[in-house]
Amino acid sequence: MSVIIIGAGQAGLQTIISLRQSGYTQAITLIGDEAYLPYQRPPLSKAYLSGKMERDRLFLKPDAFFTENDVTLKLDTRVTNLDASAKTVSLENGERLAYGDLVIATGSRPRRLDLPGRALDNIFDLRGMADIDAMQPHFIAGKKLVVIGGGYIGLEAAAVAADMGLHVHVLEAAPRLLARVAEPEISDFYNRIHQARDVTIITQSNIEGFVGDGKVSGVQMADGAIIDADIVITGIGILPNIELAEAAGLVLDNGIVVNEVGQSSDAHIYAAGDCTQHPNDVLGRSLRLESVPNAIEQGKAVASAICGAPKPYHQVPWFWSDQYDVKLQIAGVPTQIDHKVLRGDDSSNSFAWFYFTGDKLTGVTAVNRPAEFMAGRMLIEKSAKGEANIDKAALADEDVKPKTWMQ
Repeated sequence: MSVIIIGAGQAGLQTIISLRQSGYTQAITLIGDEAYLPYQRPPLSKAYLSGKMERDRLFLKPDAFFTENDVTLKLDTRVTNLDASAKTVSLENGERLAYGDLVIATGSRPRRLDLPGRALDNIFDLRGMADIDAMQPHFIAGKKLVVIGGGYIGLEAAAVAADMGLHVHVLEAAPRLLARVAEPEISDFYNRIHQARDVTIITQSNIEGFVGDGKVSGVQMADGAIIDADIVITGIGILPNIELAEAAGLVLDNGIVVNEVGQSSDAHIYAAGDCTQHPNDVLGRSLRLESVPNAIEQGKAVASAICGAPKPYHQVPWFWSDQYDVKLQIAGVPTQIDHKVLRGDDSSNSFAWFYFTGDKLTGVTAVNRPAEFMAGRMLIEKSAKGEANIDKAALADEDVKPKTWMQ
């Protein structure tokens, strides 16, 4: 029976790779609504936006890979309907395809900021290659950029712009940067490094709309002030693309609900990546993750199930962000923090924070500290399984090497 994969991103590609590596010989069709082969998204707001990475380097596999692996590509194509009972998908061109197993890897999309003036030119979302291609010509030294949303992607774009000589404002509605995803000490750190590059940060901002004649010239604030802008980037969060799954009657909960191998409430429909709500035994709860590692590992799990040799996906989630000369690496997603341990000096650009829930290590945030990140990530898993007796003093002691924490 053939496999159809909806979504030509990291999760969809990994499913193909793992299917073929596992000996799957039936037909595979990959459907993507963008005009491109699967490509890396993390560099978009960093190296690609800055011009340091050529477009060809973004693509995860060349054309030849899909030919050699007998994959039918249907790019720049939108699926209009999923009929789970008939096991078919309908395409916008009128084509109808049957499947034995279906994989939904539709990812997510930016939450749209619908305010007066939103239709003006030079207001961009930041999600796909086409978004970057459209805004990149406007990144010119001396231009004024306003970034709406103080999350990681918005801050990465702000960092690129500041390095390129643009005048940058970051507007965040919450009381601090990264309020939904990081502890206050990390917010303070990023506030400091951006302000050191002359980025103006305004928290608790209240935006009423955009002004301009044809193209944006400013952001209208609730207090009557107008912040001048030649370019605006909106980054106020993302939404999972679950509309096909919803119409097909699959169980949803802030994502497509799947089991440990990515199987949905329909035995022949799987899902992987940003669009899934999945269980994690390491964390002891279900969650939806927006990360490359999650997309890759879920793709592997889905392929294993389709091939009849299921290998459940349960790993410590991890993420990263590159801004200026700073690499941030995060492991774990703690829901409650009872105790914190600092290693290094967080007024510098090299330190690590360790977060505890009760006596268990549940999170690590490392700034230019790859060894602490790697060891901390392993400790989180051991701690969750009750296999680690963690010495908090050793975590803080710079004379104790991270590799010894596992002994």
